Formats: sequence, C-alpha cells, structure tokens
Amino acid sequence: MPASLRFLANRLLTTILVIVGAVALLFCLTLLVPGNPADVLLGPRATPEAVAAFSKQMGLDLPVWRRLAIFFGNVLQGNLGTDVISGRPILTMVMEVLPFTVTLTFASIGLAILVGLPLGAYAATHPDSIGDRIGAVFSVSFIAMPNFVVAIFLLLIFSIWLDWLPVLGAGEPGNYLDQLVRLILPSVSLALGWVGYIARLVRSSLLEVMGEPYIRTARAYGVSDTKIIYKYALKNAAIPTVAILGLGIGRLLGGAIFAEIIFARPGIGKLVYDAILTRNYPVVQAGVLVVVLLFVLTNLLVDMSYGWLDPRMRQSARAGGGH
Repeated sequence: MPASLRFLANRLLTTILVIVGAVALLFCLTLLVPGNPADVLLGPRATPEAVAAFSKQMGLDLPVWRRLAIFFGNVLQGNLGTDVISGRPILTMVMEVLPFTVTLTFASIGLAILVGLPLGAYAATHPDSIGDRIGAVFSVSFIAMPNFVVAIFLLLIFSIWLDWLPVLGAGEPGNYLDQLVRLILPSVSLALGWVGYIARLVRSSLLEVMGEPYIRTARAYGVSDTKIIYKYALKNAAIPTVAILGLGIGRLLGGAIFAEIIFARPGIGKLVYDAILTRNYPVVQAGVLVVVLLFVLTNLLVDMSYGWLDPRMRQSARAGGGH
C-alpha cells in the first residue's frame, strides 16, 4: 500500500477510535450527574407513576450497558433520538443551529490568521525592533485573556458605551449585512487570543526558516527579500501554524459556547448549555457528538494539507509507495 494511503487509513482509524471513545466517555459522565432527569423535566409535582413512565420512555430503567449499546446503534443509523421536551428530532435541532456555530468558528480563525500572520511576519523581519517588542506584549496579553472576559468587555465598550454595534442575536434571516455586523463582536472575542498564538508561532518559525541554506542561496542569486519571505520562507514557516490551527478550531468550538451565551446567539454551544440545565441528556450527547466530529474531521483535513505545504512529505509518500 502506498505510504499516502497507509497514512490516510491510519488517520481514519484514529478518527473513528477518538469518536467512539469520546461518545462513550460522554455517556459515562452523564451517569455521574446527580439527580434523575425525569424529576427535573417533569417538575416537583410529578407523581411517582408519571416519573416511572417517563423514565421508561427515556430508557432510564435499562441497564447501563444496554443503554450505551442502543445509543451507539442509533448513532450508526444516523438517529440521534427525539427531544423529550419539544418532541422534535434532535438531529433536526442540531442541524438548525450548526451553521451559526461553524460560521462563528471559521470567522474567528480566519480573522486570527488575517491579523496574526502579517504581525508574525513583520516581527520576524524586524527582530528586536520596537514594533517586535510591542507586538510581543500585545500577543502575550491576548493569549492570557479568557475569551468570555474579552467578550464581556467588547460588549460593554462597543455595544453599550459607544453604541456602535448591536448587542444580541445573530441577525435577521436573509439580511446578510445585519448578520455580518452581529458577527463582529463574537468573532473578535474568540479570535484575539489566537492572534497572539499565530503571531508568535509565525515569528519563531520564520526566523528559523530564514536561516536555511536555500534562503541564503536565493539571496546570493540576488532574489529580493520580499520575494524570499512571501514566496518561499513563509510557506514553509506556515507548516507549524497549520498544525496548531487544527487544535485552534477545536478550542474555538469549545469557546463558542461563551460567545453564544453572552451575545445570545443560536448555536450548538447554547443548545447544549440549555440541555444541561434541563438534564436533557439526549440533546447533550448529540451536540457534543457533532462537535467531536467537527474537531476530528478538521484535524484530519489539516493533516492532509501537510502534503501540499511540505514537499518532503510528498517525496516520502512516493518513496514509500515504491517499496
């Protein structure tokens, strides 16, 4: 088997194992939460008969191993269950809010790349300058600030004090300008920390690449520094940045819950949060399962992108395929 296909098969197997392990762990954690979901959902005035009937409807009277087996079987069939409160299919509920979370996550990571990449490149081409030192201070400050604290301050400053941007919601359906305006504050609150990460990582990677022999050879042939940096060096320096972006998207998916709650945006994070408050475990499991799927699939795509960014990996794959 060629090395590229072998690598892809290994990554797919790892992806499946991660998903199975995450779902099993999530199922076990829900068992540790104190209280009976039937009591919470039906309220304190529910009769014991009603609680027993509802528990049977939810499958809470079954052994744990059987409940876990039923859940995995339903997931393999694409059936995430039915919401016990609204009676709607949970998959439909998740798919309705999924675009909001995905849009917020990728807008945040795109903004972080758009700002962090040139900042890191400037710092690497002007080491120990005043701009480099100022950038380092801001980068560390952005990294140290929690997302929810940044979100609260942005809301207070730009929505309440200055009244420049709307406070809550995701915008009117079909009104893309309104949706874009309401996306600014949540995406900035999530992106600031990753601006610092990307800027510092690009700086250190680019400084290392600038010392490579092929860079010195290009300079000896009279190639301009701008062309060397942006055509040759920056592409190789971006490889570690791409690696961290896979983890960054996972962190942003997790951090989106704070932005969705603070800015009252629909999304998977808010859906899971509301479900936790009502002990609606099927919705919690479905929401986390979708987030895990997004995370592992994004990391799989990041791994596949290495072959395009690093020619050495393509050569290694071709060499492995020849054996």
